Amino acid sequence: MKLDLSKVPVKVGSIYPEPYAREMVGRSSLRLGQAGGLTQFGVNIVILEPGAKSSLRHWHLNEDEFVMVLSGECTMVLDAGPVVMRAGECAAFPAGVPDGHQFINHTDSEARFLVVGTKAPVETATYSDVDLMVHIADGAARFTYKDGTDYEEPR
Repeated sequence: MKLDLSKVPVKVGSIYPEPYAREMVGRSSLRLGQAGGLTQFGVNIVILEPGAKSSLRHWHLNEDEFVMVLSGECTMVLDAGPVVMRAGECAAFPAGVPDGHQFINHTDSEARFLVVGTKAPVETATYSDVDLMVHIADGAARFTYKDGTDYEEPR
């Protein structure tokens, strides 16, 4: 089935608890896989306005993730430091590798990148720079501190 991108709803923001949710201002996405009825993997176009970031720096326990920059330029931030990525460049993040990643648009123009990731029935993502994890099961997200206790506010 051909998708009409002009009819795919734009998702704004994130599922993060505060104060992290407000850090995602300027980030939006088109959930292409969901719009196409896919269930085994996600396909999204993430749109970053100037100064916006894709996410908190994170890594996945059970899900592979692949990113390809479609337009503009963004900076991929890894444990080893920042790497500038331009249209056509790709990055892969295998499940279980504890090297947190995020993308930040440090330019004056919009940047877009494609994200393809597996949809594990049970997933845990760890946020590298803050005391936060998310546990996903049965489509529901539960945030905890890294010691496993329920998240209430930043420590």
